[in-house]
Amino acid sequence: MNVSKPGRYIGHETGCEMKDKADVKLRFCFCFPDIYDIGMSYLGQKILYGLLNNDSEIWCERAYAPWPDMEKVLRDHDIPLYGLESGDPLSEFDVIGFTLQYELSYTNILNILDLAKLPLRAKDRKTAFPLVITGGPCVCNMEPIADFVDLAVLGEGEEVLPELMAVCKKAKADSWDKDKLLKEAVKITGIYVPSFYDVVYNDDGTIQSVTPKNDVPAKVKKRIVKDLDKMYAPPPGPVPYIEVVQSRAATELFRGCIRGCRFCQAGYIYRPVRERKADTVRDILIDECTVSGYEEMALSSLSTSDYTEIVPLLDELTAKTDQQKVNLSLPSLRVDNFSSEVLDKVSAVRKSGLTFAPEAGSQRLRDVINKQVTEEEFERTCKVVFNGGYTSLKLYFMIGLPTESDEDIIAIAQMAQKAVDLYYQNAENPKGHLLNISIGVSTFIPKPFTPFQWVGQDSEEEIVRKQKLLASSIKTRKITYNYHDMETSRLEAVFARGNRTLSTVIETAFRNGCRLDGWNEWFKYDVWLDAFKTCGVDMDFFAARTIGEDEILPWEHLDVGVTKAHYLREYHRALEGVTTPNCRTKCVGCGAAVYGFCGKEGSK
Repeated sequence: MNVSKPGRYIGHETGCEMKDKADVKLRFCFCFPDIYDIGMSYLGQKILYGLLNNDSEIWCERAYAPWPDMEKVLRDHDIPLYGLESGDPLSEFDVIGFTLQYELSYTNILNILDLAKLPLRAKDRKTAFPLVITGGPCVCNMEPIADFVDLAVLGEGEEVLPELMAVCKKAKADSWDKDKLLKEAVKITGIYVPSFYDVVYNDDGTIQSVTPKNDVPAKVKKRIVKDLDKMYAPPPGPVPYIEVVQSRAATELFRGCIRGCRFCQAGYIYRPVRERKADTVRDILIDECTVSGYEEMALSSLSTSDYTEIVPLLDELTAKTDQQKVNLSLPSLRVDNFSSEVLDKVSAVRKSGLTFAPEAGSQRLRDVINKQVTEEEFERTCKVVFNGGYTSLKLYFMIGLPTESDEDIIAIAQMAQKAVDLYYQNAENPKGHLLNISIGVSTFIPKPFTPFQWVGQDSEEEIVRKQKLLASSIKTRKITYNYHDMETSRLEAVFARGNRTLSTVIETAFRNGCRLDGWNEWFKYDVWLDAFKTCGVDMDFFAARTIGEDEILPWEHLDVGVTKAHYLREYHRALEGVTTPNCRTKCVGCGAAVYGFCGKEGSK
C-alpha cells in the first residue's frame, strides 16, 4: 500500500511462464529499462520471452524499472530488484538482458543494476555470470554505455539469441571464466563485445582509431531473420493486470522500409524489407485475441500501408473480428497511399483517431528529407478521412531539419489550416465544435546510420524560437499544438552521436539522482548539465557540431548492411533538394543486398 500501481510488481499474470528452477540449466531475466506500463506494451519482449521459454532448459523472467516510490521501498528495506515470476534477486540470474529502445533510458539501466546490487561497470563484474547483455536499435551506437555492458546483439535477436544461450549453457556447465565466455560468444555473427575494441582519441576529441583485439572482426555485422513466416511466433504471453500503454494483440507485417526518409534510423538499420504472408499475420492475431481477451489488434511496421497484401488482409481480419467488436489499429500510415478502402476497414468497429506524419510543412523541405508526400496527396487523404466521418486528425512534424527556414515553419501551420478548411468542404455534416486537428512537433535529432548523421542539431535557443514562431502562426482554436521539450531532445542527440567518454557523465548523473529521464516529472536537466560540467564534456561537441565527412564515427566498427558511401550520396542529394525513389521503384544500391536479397518479396 506504500506504492502506486502495485500491479506493476507482483507478477503471476495470466500467461506468464512458471518453471521449477531446479529443472533448468540457464536463467535469463529480460529487463525493460522503463516502467512496467511501457515494457508490457513492447512486442519485442513478447517475442523473446516466448522464444527463450520455449526451450525447456531456459527460464526467462521479466523485470522493469521501478517508479520512484517503489525504488524507495526497495532501498529502505534493503530488497534487491527481482524477477517477477520467481521473486528471486537479479543477481541470481545467469543472464540479464536489456533492450535499448531509447537513449534516455540509460540511467534506468544503471539504476536496475544498482538495485540488483551489481557493479555498474563491466570490468568490475569479474565472474562470467550474471552476464549483462543488450539488444535493440540503440545498439547501433551504444558506445556511451559500452563500459557498462558485457556484450550486445547487433540486429534481430530471434536466431542469434538461442545461439548465444547455447554458449552460455556450456560456459556454466564447464565453469568457464568471463574472458573465455566472451571469446566464444564473439564468434557468433551479430555479437559485439565492447571491451574487445580499443578506442583512441585525438586531442580535439575526435576518434583517431578503433582497434579490435583477440582476433575479433574489424566490423561487427548485424544479424537478420530472412524469412519472417518461419520466424518463431510467440503465444500471447503475460496479460497485464493493470492498464498499460497499449493493451492489444499485435504482430509485425514486415521488417524494414522501402522509403528511405533521410532522418529515419529505423528505415535503414532494419533493411532489407521482408514481408510476412497475410495468412501468417491473420492467424497470429486471431489466436492472440482469442486467448488473451484483448479488444484491439494492431498491425505493426514502419509503414503499414506499404504492405503489399494490406487490403486482402484487412478483409480477412474484419470478417473475423467485427462480430466480436475487436478494433483494428493501423499505426504508421502514409499520406500518399491511404485509401477509402483502407479507411472502411479500420473504422468498421469504432472510429479511433487517424495519424499521419508529413514531417515537414513545405514541399521543398519534404524533398530535402526524402519524405515524398505532395500537397495533392495530402489534400486527397484529408478528403477521404473527412468524407469517412472523422472529426479529428493527428499530424506529426519535425522542426530543426537540415536547411530549414522560417517559411518552412510557417508552412506547418498552413498545412494544418488546410486540413481545417478541407473538413468544412468535405464532411457530410460538418460540426465545428467536434473538429480537432492536432499537430505534434518533435525536434530533429541526428541519428547514426542515416544520411543526416553528420548534421548538427539546432541550438536550444533556435529551437525555442522556432516553436514560438509556429505557435504564433496558428490562427484557429481548431488546431491543437503540442511540442517536445527541447532539453530532452538535446540530451538524446548527445547520446545518439556519443562515444565512450560519455560513460562517466552518465554514471555521474545517475549517482546524483537522474533516472526515468524520459518522464517529464523526473527529468533533471540541471543535474545533467552539472554532470557534463563536472566531467569536462561539451554537449555541443556531440549534439550541435557538424561532423566532418572524413572523421571516424563512434559507430563505424558496426555494420548494419548499408554502406557509408550510400549515406554520403543521400546527404549530398538532400542538400541539393533532390529526392531518391523508393526501393520498389528503383534500386539505388544502398548495400542491403549483401544479405542476399532486398526490396519487394525478397527479390534479388
